[in-house]
Amino acid sequence: MNRAYIIRAAALLVALLLSAGGGYLFLRFTGENGLTALDLFRAGLVVLSGFWLVWGGAAAVMGVFTPARTLRFDPRATPRGMTAILVPIYNEDPAQTFARIAAMNRSLVGLGIAERFHVAVLSDTQSLEAATQEAVWFEHLLREPMSQGRIFYRRRERNVGRKAGNIEDFVNRSGGAYDYAVILDADSLMSGETIGEMARRMDNDPKLGLLQTVPKVIHARTLFGRTMQFSASYLSPSFARGASLMQGWDGPYWGHNAIVRMKAFAASCGLPELSGKPPFGGHILSHDYVEAALLSRAGWKVIVDPDLEGSFEEGPENLIEYAKRDRRWCQGNLQHRRLVGAPGLKFWSRFTFVQGIMAYLASPLWLLLMTASIFAAIFPDQPSWFSRFRDESIDMWVLGGAVAIVLVLPKFLILLRGAFDGRNKRFGGNLRAVASVVCEIAFSTVLAPVMLLLQTRSVAQVLLGLDGGWPATQRGQNWINLDVAFRASWWVMGLGLVTLGGTILFAPNIALWVAPAMLPAIFAPLLISFSSRPPRSESLPQVFRTDLEIDPPPVVKEYQNIMAHWTLPDVSLEPVTIRTPSYVPA
Repeated sequence: MNRAYIIRAAALLVALLLSAGGGYLFLRFTGENGLTALDLFRAGLVVLSGFWLVWGGAAAVMGVFTPARTLRFDPRATPRGMTAILVPIYNEDPAQTFARIAAMNRSLVGLGIAERFHVAVLSDTQSLEAATQEAVWFEHLLREPMSQGRIFYRRRERNVGRKAGNIEDFVNRSGGAYDYAVILDADSLMSGETIGEMARRMDNDPKLGLLQTVPKVIHARTLFGRTMQFSASYLSPSFARGASLMQGWDGPYWGHNAIVRMKAFAASCGLPELSGKPPFGGHILSHDYVEAALLSRAGWKVIVDPDLEGSFEEGPENLIEYAKRDRRWCQGNLQHRRLVGAPGLKFWSRFTFVQGIMAYLASPLWLLLMTASIFAAIFPDQPSWFSRFRDESIDMWVLGGAVAIVLVLPKFLILLRGAFDGRNKRFGGNLRAVASVVCEIAFSTVLAPVMLLLQTRSVAQVLLGLDGGWPATQRGQNWINLDVAFRASWWVMGLGLVTLGGTILFAPNIALWVAPAMLPAIFAPLLISFSSRPPRSESLPQVFRTDLEIDPPPVVKEYQNIMAHWTLPDVSLEPVTIRTPSYVPA
């Protein structure tokens, strides 16, 4: 553990020095003819925003220089403990969800370890029609091998506490029958090898309270989805590996694709209902980080292992769906401000809460810095307007260049590392990997201003006391036409037009600096609609092709085959009477 403390201290020191140095250089550029209060305010924003930017980049750089481990284990070794695989669902497509369960079950059966694993589908679906479909598909799922007595379904009529409450209800009723629980989302998919190894690690380390995998995105088809899929497969493991070095035994929990020790979870992770009304009161939305902090407080290890393969999920296929999910995460993370000072928490858990809060406050802070810089150019304090405009433009270009380096450098280091260790071959070779990384950087750069404004709106809504609730996730293609995209982002386009137009009129010398941020905002409807569709060019799918597409894992192939069979016209689904299958007896 001393190693994690040293790495944390070094990363914190680097982030502090570089961000403070950036603030100092910013003052040197702007203060040649005297500093104003606005200059000092902007320098403070540079330091605060820059710290979290450098912090994220430092984790990625550490991950690049930390070699991936090759894990060796016997996938057919039977775990000693009993494990419940929990699949909470809420108004999901039951065919797809239960097909994933069927694929995982077949994987476990094929390894000969299925008797140590039960599956519990925990439905919070409120629509009677959707619940009826769940019951029908559950009957179909029971035709799978070794399903009788191992796969269970129940539906709550009142979804108190949402997903966290759903899992808590299972723990209270049936937790005593199991040693561990693998917690999934409706779109999660894990290989039997991975599930078995997670349980064996729990067997072998009695202090391990939670083991979190780093899931990779699969089955993306749209430009937006494929970009995220490539990033999750190619870039994210390095970021996660560096973060894992700093986290040590105090890692985070992301709410799915993880295994928990049942007795530790039951004893440590009871969640309070916060006083007051939402968004800051009521049920805790981002419950996963809180549960990780509570496990750490109780002395349990919480570990993230980015080298444990075989963990998958599906991601949003368009920016609107992503923003809807991000709005819920924003409210949940900002809610953590009430928990930072909770008694007994470890320093790193408190820091993780602050980091999660700043992940969303960073967007309005960067927007505030841009706004303050525009005002500084419109209302100069120097006698010479031309001189002031020139200096302000240089300031902003230097700042923009520094931000670009911090964001882009880790990605190119990952690319370079992949060329030397042969990882790029799994993604189609060096040329394809280079093209994919460059296109990912270009696409994420273009979308960044739009996402910044969407996140800023989410923060503003929470601070104004508006509850975003927990909207159901719309999975699948969800292609968006221009009319829907315009209705979702007209205000983004309007804000971009006003900002760029005002800058051209009142501060023309910094218009070239403002334009790269505002032009994507102006064309937000086009970007949202265009990126929500599969690429028309045959070359683009090849650019963002991942190792999982080139050589799909067996469990992914199995899921695809099951879905292909289940959706055939001649597959009969017999109507059933809705019933409430009970839990496994405690």
